[in-house]
Amino acid sequence: MSTLTEKPAPLPDASTVVATARLRARHNGRTTTLPLLSGDGPFHLQRLRPRGGLARVDVIGAMSGPLGGDRLALHAEVGPYARLQITGAASTIALRGPTDDCATYDIRLTVGDDATLHWLPQPLISAAGSNLRQTCAVDLSPTARLVLRDEQILGRTGEPSGNLTTRLTVLRADRPLLDQHTSYGGRHAAWDGPAVMGSHRACGQLLVVDPSLAPAALPPVLLGDTGTHAQGVLVPLAGPALLATAVADTATRLRRLLDEALRRALSTSPCRGLGS
Repeated sequence: MSTLTEKPAPLPDASTVVATARLRARHNGRTTTLPLLSGDGPFHLQRLRPRGGLARVDVIGAMSGPLGGDRLALHAEVGPYARLQITGAASTIALRGPTDDCATYDIRLTVGDDATLHWLPQPLISAAGSNLRQTCAVDLSPTARLVLRDEQILGRTGEPSGNLTTRLTVLRADRPLLDQHTSYGGRHAAWDGPAVMGSHRACGQLLVVDPSLAPAALPPVLLGDTGTHAQGVLVPLAGPALLATAVADTATRLRRLLDEALRRALSTSPCRGLGS
C-alpha cells in the first residue's frame, strides 16, 4: 500500500471554479429513490430511467474543465439496500487554465449495508498543458457491492499528455482493500518507460467487490491480445474482490479489455445482483 503526502492546494483566485455536486440514494422498502441530486458548477446531475432494479444518474459537464486551479468534488452516498448506477454523458477533459496551479477533482463514494453502486464514468482525458490531481475515496460496508471503472487517456490525438496524478483508495469495513497512486506526464519520471506505460496512452482499471464472489477460485487471468496494442490482467484481492488493470493504445481497446474483465468477474459470482 502506497503512502502519499500532499501539500495543501493554494487558495483559489477569482478565475477558478470551486464546486461540489452531491447525490444520495435511499431504499424506501420497495425501490431506490434519489432524495438528493444537487449539481454545482460544471456538474449537472440528470435522473435516468431505472434499469434492472438500479436507479441511474448521469453526470453531465455543463462547462469546460477542470482547468488549472479549479477545485471540483463529487460526493455520492448509497444507503442500505439501495441500488445505484452513476454514469457520465461524456469524457472529462482536463485542460490548461488561466493559472499553472494544479486543479483538483475529489470523488467520495459511500456504500451502505447490502447496497450496490456501479460507478461507470466516461474516461478522463489529460490534455496537453493540463495539471490535475484526482482522488477517489470509496467507503464500503462489509455487505456492500461495487463495480468501479476508472479510465485515463493521456493526451488527445497527436498531442502529449498533461500532468495527471490519481489516487484510488477503497476501504471495506473500515479496513484498506486497495490504495493505488499513479502519476503521468512530463513532470513525473519514467511514466512512459517500459515498466509503466511504454507507448500506450490509455490505461484503466476495473474493481469488483461482492460478498458472494469467490475470487480464490479464479487465478490471475491475462487479458487482451499477444501483441503490443492492449494488455491487462485480472487478479483477486485480499477479500471478496477482483481487480483488472489494463493499458492500450486507444480508448476503444481499453474499454474492450475492461468489459472482458467484468464478464469474467461476474461469472465467478453465484449471485446475479451485482451485474443486473
